[in-house]
Amino acid sequence: MRLLFDQNISFRLVKKLEDLFPSCAQVRDLGLENSSDLEIWKFAKTKGYTIVTFDADFYEYSLVWGHPPKIVWLRLGNSSTSNIEKVLRLHYASLKSFDSDTDLACLCIK
Repeated sequence: MRLLFDQNISFRLVKKLEDLFPSCAQVRDLGLENSSDLEIWKFAKTKGYTIVTFDADFYEYSLVWGHPPKIVWLRLGNSSTSNIEKVLRLHYASLKSFDSDTDLACLCIK
């Protein structure tokens, strides 16, 4: 599972989660830091990433265009990087199951 962390999620998560998600990246690392959501969506689609975001726009894109890319929508409110790491680790099994389910486009984590 290749996770792509949106702009508002810390690039530090890439290192913190590389044991579970060795191919994860943050938009800044890929030269997409100031890109629009639509540009990030298109990049993720062509490169096989699942977008991890706080942004409802990606969920709305999935309603209109389906998937890929898949979306992990974090509904955590203001949250520290360490809390996001904990939540993603806690939901590891759900994330893997979501990744292999061809019918689901968005996984909402609260």
